[in-house]
Amino acid sequence: MKDYTKSRGWRNNNPLNIRRGASWSGLVAEENRTDSLFCQFITMAFGYRAAYKVMKSYYRYFTQQGKRCTVEAIITRWAPPSENRTADYVATVCQLIECRPTDIIEPGTLLGDRHIAWLMAAMTCVECGCKPENVNYSSLTTGIILAGGRSITPEDARL
Repeated sequence: MKDYTKSRGWRNNNPLNIRRGASWSGLVAEENRTDSLFCQFITMAFGYRAAYKVMKSYYRYFTQQGKRCTVEAIITRWAPPSENRTADYVATVCQLIECRPTDIIEPGTLLGDRHIAWLMAAMTCVECGCKPENVNYSSLTTGIILAGGRSITPEDARL
């Protein structure tokens, strides 16, 4: 089996593989960055913080467009078919979190942030090639809190 700790997302403390571009809090100093394409964070919690902020921006975008913010919509925007096997990505995430692609995700509420945590944990499994028990749930929930989300426990986030 492939060693998930050697994956790009794990090495970069960027478990959802956010591309470089925005000036996120917690980025490794520019002179110490070794990845020209993807963000490198000082801790995994900062990687999850950025991912949560992106998820919230997707929710705002879909709402402004009069669309539903579903699991499938989020993943299709995150991992577009032009670059990924998006249908497989959606199917894997839905299997891991036991949901339907059309289930709605709404950050900012306690239940919504719990769903976001599950979604991000499952996306970590896809992006980094790990199993649910390998996800750093403490960093995930800390990242959500750092981003202004509701306080949930690592146990509440566990798949």
